[in-house]
Amino acid sequence: MHVAQISFLLDPLERTPARMLEDWWPLVDCAEMVERAGVRVSVVQACRHPEQVTHHGIGYHFVAPDGGQSSIARGRSFQALMSILQPDVVHVHGLEFPLEVLALAAIAPETPILLQDHGSSVPPFWRRNRRRQFSVAAGLSFCAPEQARPFLQAGLIRPPTLVFEIPECSSRFTPGDPVAARASTGLHGDPAVLWVGHLNENKDPMTMLAGVSMAARRLPDLQLWCCFGTAPLQAPVQRHIDADPHLRNRVHLLGKVAHERIETLMRAADLFVLGSHREAMGVSVMEALACGLPPVVTDIPSFRALTRNGTVGALWPCDDIDALSKALLSVARRPRQETRAAVRAHFESKLSFAAVGRALVAAYDRLLERKNLAATVSNCA
Repeated sequence: MHVAQISFLLDPLERTPARMLEDWWPLVDCAEMVERAGVRVSVVQACRHPEQVTHHGIGYHFVAPDGGQSSIARGRSFQALMSILQPDVVHVHGLEFPLEVLALAAIAPETPILLQDHGSSVPPFWRRNRRRQFSVAAGLSFCAPEQARPFLQAGLIRPPTLVFEIPECSSRFTPGDPVAARASTGLHGDPAVLWVGHLNENKDPMTMLAGVSMAARRLPDLQLWCCFGTAPLQAPVQRHIDADPHLRNRVHLLGKVAHERIETLMRAADLFVLGSHREAMGVSVMEALACGLPPVVTDIPSFRALTRNGTVGALWPCDDIDALSKALLSVARRPRQETRAAVRAHFESKLSFAAVGRALVAAYDRLLERKNLAATVSNCA
């Protein structure tokens, strides 16, 4: 089988192909996990700098839009490339490119198309092209089945389109040595609780802080360490910390931390906490699981999928301070070495590169089976 994985997203920073291969690691990871599962993969990426590159044995085709166009899909270069590649299945990243998907379907009308969600929502009004995009897709992939429900209720996903439950990506992080990680980072606490997420309304750091404050009354040695990028709520977060005697000397705002440093912090911590109201998947949660770090995260569809409905770590309802406190206490009291081993075993079984690669290949196989069955029925008619 030959699969073309396509990203129609033009990099707003206009990075070179070499830099994109370095910075856009999910693009590379998705290709490599499928290649390791025994499928030939070609990657097509929209880019202002056209180039063909072989990276770890996989062909990456960086295609620029034709002059004056904002998309590669209707360009001659893209059309010529697709006629050369002739993939058995096309895997498109994102649901936000209806015109591109329709152009792709016109170029290769017999080729099954899998659309993978990366956090799309159903807007109140859909243009005709948006609806047609779903009609030409043979399958759609979401991190959690519940994420498909709004699209089903809006009538955008209809039979015979197939829906698959597959995480967006996996993680390269590994558990490592917690003792060495603590020595390296200076992280301490019993438990040491780690937050990795923006300080914004969706991540809800204020509820998290209130829950940690309540739990700290039963866990006097608890320390909270917060890594974050954007921080529109940093000022109110700091005021909340300063005003609460149960937080004042136990919360450490680390700010933006290099990605490789996050791995070491996750190895050093005892618990991971996050208060998101919405997530397409939750990269930091995936990374925590890869490190064997038990997550105490909100009860939302993607986190339910990642944690096997909370059997790994614990889930708590959004905005529920008391439930968060109880979840922190519950997980903190579990045997840590055994808990970390169980978390990592779950990751290896369901969320590792091998596991996600197998899930994608199974989806591709299903789409091809459906296509071949339809062709057989048509020939017999």
